[in-house]
Amino acid sequence: MDKAEVDERLAADSYPITELPLCQLRLMNDTRYPWLLLIPRRRGVSEVFDLDEADQQQLWREASRIGRAFKAMIGADKLNLASLGNVVPQLHVHLVLRREGDAAWPGPVWGQGSPRPYDLDELAAMRDRVLALVEGLALEAQES
Repeated sequence: MDKAEVDERLAADSYPITELPLCQLRLMNDTRYPWLLLIPRRRGVSEVFDLDEADQQQLWREASRIGRAFKAMIGADKLNLASLGNVVPQLHVHLVLRREGDAAWPGPVWGQGSPRPYDLDELAAMRDRVLALVEGLALEAQES
């Protein structure tokens, strides 16, 4: 696998959780919203269509399975799945759980107030919950 480094802005705003078959899974450092990032470990990829077909399918598999389980774990009303890349061109997919009445509802979370960073205990607890969730999922890469 051609491993790409995580963009410094993504690294500064999030914590690594684990490595999946295609993506690095990270937790955004904002307790206001349960928010994960999937970052494909491929160099020079800024759009989903830059991935080959197998990697596109794997990205969707990881996003769908983690998103579904994460939403159930937290008990959210909605999962926002987005790949913007206007500020950070490295392909990354946001999985943001939303609840009616949250600080930005029903608008987007971007640019809404100031993030509330995790303290060490909160970070450890969320990391452990997400790791347990991932361990229970079948995320294997499909063989071509």
